Amino acid sequence: MNLHLYKTLWGHQGSLADAIAACANLGWAGIEGPPPSEPAGQRVFCARLLDAELGYIAEICTAGSYVPQRRATLTDHLDSLRHGAEAALECRAQFLTVIGGCDAWPASQSVEFFHGAMELARSFALDVSFETHRSRSLFHPWIARDILTRLPEMELTCDFSHWCVVCERLIDTEPDILALCAQRARHIHARVGYAQGPQTPHPAAPEYADALTAHEQWWWQIWESQRARGIVNCTMTPDFGPDGYLHTAPFTGVPVADLNQVNAWMGARLRDNFGQFAAAQVVEAVAGT
Repeated sequence: MNLHLYKTLWGHQGSLADAIAACANLGWAGIEGPPPSEPAGQRVFCARLLDAELGYIAEICTAGSYVPQRRATLTDHLDSLRHGAEAALECRAQFLTVIGGCDAWPASQSVEFFHGAMELARSFALDVSFETHRSRSLFHPWIARDILTRLPEMELTCDFSHWCVVCERLIDTEPDILALCAQRARHIHARVGYAQGPQTPHPAAPEYADALTAHEQWWWQIWESQRARGIVNCTMTPDFGPDGYLHTAPFTGVPVADLNQVNAWMGARLRDNFGQFAAAQVVEAVAGT
C-alpha cells in the first residue's frame, strides 16, 4: 500500500498556483476541493493540475454549502450532485467525495438519496464516497450504521472528528460501527476532533493527546481494512480548516494557529504513522512464513 496525501482548498487563501506549489513543497499527491463552476475555469483548473502532475479529488456539497438548505428536496440534492459531477468530470477527478443529504431527513429518505447518488455517479463512470459530516445524513454513528446496512455498496469518506462533537465523546464506545466504517472507507479526512469540538486548536498540543491517539487508531483500522481489500493507494486529506473550526482569541479574532502549518504537521505525522503501519505489515508477513 501507498499513502497519497492531498491538500484541501478549504481555507486556502492563495491562488491555485500557490496550492500547487504547496503540494510540490510537501510532496503531496494532489488537491481536494470543489470543482470550478464555469467551463473556462474547469479547463484552466484541469490543465494546471495536469501540468503539475497532480491528482484531483472533487468535493461536492449537495443543496447548499457544508450545511444544506433546510427545505431542499431530495431532487434538489440530486440535481446539485449532477451539476457537481459534470464539473468534476471536466476536471478529470479521480473520484467524488460528497457531503450529502440532510440530518433532518428520516433514514428512509437518506437511503433513497444515497441510492440515487450512487446511480448518478455510475452514469458518469465516477466512483463516489460520502462523508460522515455534521448537518448531513451521516451526522452520527448510529444513523450511519443503519444506512450502511441497507446499502452494501456504499463507500465512505471518513471524518470521525464530526462524530466526536455530535456524540460529545470519543467514539471508541462504538467498536462495531467503527469496524463497519473501516470496511466501507475509501477516503479519509484527517482532522482531530474532541468531545466539545470538531477541531483541536493544534493536533500536537499535549492536552489533546488522547484525541489524537484515538483518531490515529481509527485511521490505522481503516488502513488494515483497505489492505485486506486489496486497495493499493490510500488517500488522505489533512483537513483542518477555518469557518469557526479554527480557534481564535476573544475580541481580536486572531487565529491561535496557522492552518497551513497545522495541516503540514498533520501530513508529516500521517506519513510517520503509515510508515509504522507498513513496517508492521512486513513483520506480520515474515512471521507468517
